[in-house]
Amino acid sequence: MRIAIIGAGIGGLTAALALRQFGFEPQVFEQAPALLDVGAAILMWPNAMRVLRQLGLADAVRQHGGIMEQARWLNYDGRLLNNFRFPKTDLPPMALHRAELQHVLLNALSENSIHLDHVFESYEQRAGDIVARFADGRSFECDALIGADGLHSRARTQLLNDGPPTEHDYVAWRGVVNSPAPSITPGTAYEIYGRGQRFGIGTLGSGKIGWWASINKDLSGSKKTNEHEAHELNRDELLRSFDGWWAPVPELIRATPASALIRNVTCDRRPARKWGEGSMTLLGDAIHPITPNLGQGGCLAIEDAAILARCLNKYGPADKQGGVASVTGALRKFEALRFARTATIRRYSRIYGVVGQWESQWAVRLRRLALSLVPAALTERLLRTLFDYDAYAVSI
Repeated sequence: MRIAIIGAGIGGLTAALALRQFGFEPQVFEQAPALLDVGAAILMWPNAMRVLRQLGLADAVRQHGGIMEQARWLNYDGRLLNNFRFPKTDLPPMALHRAELQHVLLNALSENSIHLDHVFESYEQRAGDIVARFADGRSFECDALIGADGLHSRARTQLLNDGPPTEHDYVAWRGVVNSPAPSITPGTAYEIYGRGQRFGIGTLGSGKIGWWASINKDLSGSKKTNEHEAHELNRDELLRSFDGWWAPVPELIRATPASALIRNVTCDRRPARKWGEGSMTLLGDAIHPITPNLGQGGCLAIEDAAILARCLNKYGPADKQGGVASVTGALRKFEALRFARTATIRRYSRIYGVVGQWESQWAVRLRRLALSLVPAALTERLLRTLFDYDAYAVSI
């Protein structure tokens, strides 16, 4: 079976690996002429680590990442509000640089299955197959097309034409520092709360620290959303915004090169019932982008990849050479299996972000009280709804 995957991000690469494990030979098409080391920290929670283990990559991820054992919620001045340990699972959560995760996935794929400098333009459904067309006139005939081309997916635009993602009223900043901070406990995720602002910290592998900030006001005075324009942003304004916060917060901002700051307007989309048509489907941010508040965006794309591969393997013919009917049935099964979970986590993440960005004095006091009173048992129960999912154990 000829399978085209549009996009060499985390979801697309994982889908290629999961499909190869079942004997398929997918081809990945990426618009970038080279895969650069971009991004910042990414969390691989147990639900994603189980997929990576099945693909034989869990050990490689551990070599690059830092284990996350516990979390602390702090007031902006460093006062502890609450702390809890992450639930014990078969695989601990890991934090690592997104580029290092991408390298792990790339190294597991053969070079001849990845095609760079292919700007996807459209697809065409035909009686016996589907054609992916690229901006330079090239095309690829296949039996299944997987749109894993991210937040601004062209495959989605052709399928749904539902406009741009929904922008929220807070901006996210991210950075990675290449040296440890003495005040930061290894294996600990910190979330620090202020009025209309939050700051998160986590230890990565090799002594690195990843951080993120979310702010209700666009400090740059600009509406730019392109990560590659990060060098234009003013780190001094970010420092002024977090002046007076717990000491490691401004220290980490100051230790991050201004050119390495990444800024995004926070986006998601309302859940779409239609994920595909005929012999094409979407996965990851292309179909269910979520706000970054739970660190589950990449994890959900990895789950998608595993479920998609299992569906194509089970509902396609044994010789992997079957016709359109088996492919379309497998893709619709995949979509049905993934809708409820992705929509639920998107809702959780959105609510968490709204509460985290509360700005009025009474709301901030209420949040501070609530965070200090959350019992560990409730936190564990909520986290297990995220962590306990096993994409290779789900009945399909």
